[in-house]
Amino acid sequence: MTSEFARIEVRDVGGVFAARQLGREVAAALDLERQDQVRVATALSEVGRSAVVSAQTAAIAFSADEADLILTVRFDSEPPADGTRAAARLMDEAAVDGRVLRMRKRLPATPRLDVTSVTERLAALFPPSPLDELRRNNDDLIRALDDLRQQKEQLVLVNAELEETNQGVMAMYSQLSEELEQTNRGVVALYAELDEKSERLREASEAKNRFWANISHELRTPLNSVIGLTRLLTDPGAGSLDPEQLHQVDLIQNAGRTLLTLVNDLLDVAKAESGRLRIDPAKVALPPLLGRLRGLVRPMAEGRPIEVIVSDEGAPESILTDELALTAILRNLVSNGIKYTNSGEVRLSVRTVGPRLEIVVADTGIGIPVGQQQRVFEEFYQVPGVRRGGTGLGLPYAQRLSGLLGGDLTLTSEPGAGTTVVLSLPHGPAVVGTVLIADDDPGFRQVLRGLLDGVADRTIETEDGDRALAAATKDNVDLVLTDLRMPGLDGAALLRQLPAAIPAIVITGLDVEPPPRAAALLHKDELTRDRLAFAIRNACGKT
Repeated sequence: MTSEFARIEVRDVGGVFAARQLGREVAAALDLERQDQVRVATALSEVGRSAVVSAQTAAIAFSADEADLILTVRFDSEPPADGTRAAARLMDEAAVDGRVLRMRKRLPATPRLDVTSVTERLAALFPPSPLDELRRNNDDLIRALDDLRQQKEQLVLVNAELEETNQGVMAMYSQLSEELEQTNRGVVALYAELDEKSERLREASEAKNRFWANISHELRTPLNSVIGLTRLLTDPGAGSLDPEQLHQVDLIQNAGRTLLTLVNDLLDVAKAESGRLRIDPAKVALPPLLGRLRGLVRPMAEGRPIEVIVSDEGAPESILTDELALTAILRNLVSNGIKYTNSGEVRLSVRTVGPRLEIVVADTGIGIPVGQQQRVFEEFYQVPGVRRGGTGLGLPYAQRLSGLLGGDLTLTSEPGAGTTVVLSLPHGPAVVGTVLIADDDPGFRQVLRGLLDGVADRTIETEDGDRALAAATKDNVDLVLTDLRMPGLDGAALLRQLPAAIPAIVITGLDVEPPPRAAALLHKDELTRDRLAFAIRNACGKT
């Protein structure tokens, strides 16, 4: 419900002052805050002023409902725009309807409005005096200046606090910068020390390899002589030694064989570490290889309650691999089984699982604790409390050889129940989709085409690295065969720019180490169909 409690008409400057004073008193009577009182008075002053300037009469009615103070201003014609804009900025609402301007200011939450008391209070103040209104305006200005002064003092305090904070931040930043600089110097020094130690390790590794290479002949030659001489002394035809002497010579012979085995293991591991251990893949007849292995390992169990079984049941007729490396792996696995088995059996069996050939060596020996099963592949490591001779190099060497063959070596064991070692090798023909050949020699490209017959579905030939790179990014290439020395973009640069998903094999006449990006390196003067197929199968099997 709306209640009206005052009216005033503004025709001249005196009316403007009266409207301003009345607006302040109405706002004060309705318990508006002092700033809102000033806003109401100023809005009425601007509306009245704009009416006087435009030669109009403004009839102002004061009323209120439960929520708002309502000011209704009627003009002779359309309300002046400048007064309307000022009212819209100062009041909560200001709307024009024809010749009427209605303004609202929200009231505070107070008890129910007493219209009679407000009307009586206003009547005591009306008509207003222009001097009184000027005095009130001056009072408002003084209060505003006091507020500004207080705000300025507060800003000065805030600025001082900010200055202190900035000084603290700068000091902390300086301290952190100094600590970071010291840390960086420490890191640089650490990297320099690591580089120095890495260089020393590399030099030590090279020295070790040179050492083993130099003493190979010196160690093996006298040992072979000792073993040969003991064999002559124990020959039944010699007949010059009594039983005790024969026993002592037999001990010497066994010690010489043990020492020769140790030297061979050390030299083989050194050769594998230096990268000089190379394989020669070819089609190997597997059943005959297993037959020869059977003859090699059975004498190792003579005089012991152990049955050594090397079965070729389920073995394919042939496998593309390196015969010497495969024989060395299997001989090592079977001899290990015999060494750590007190009774029972050591069995080698073969099975085909998809594109893989698995050769399983299982024994009924003492087994290996769970925590030690991976450590037996570390060089020179032997299970604590188990002393059966050996150097601890056999399994690490076998694992290196299996990696060169593109295979995996896994071990499972249970203490007291035996150990099972599985050698998994790639098996089956090498098959690849599109092969990109990059070589500037057209004759050798023709050789590669012939070797890829039956292996690759399609070949693309390029004579330099630039054309090869363009073809690799344009066509769906599955494998790249590249020379290193080519005009323009050479093979090394081509390998660096090839997409990572495309495997690459280097085929070159240079005597160099394999580039890091290459899956394999083959020499042109030693290239055969089997070697190429083996490299392709391993390279494409890793992607």
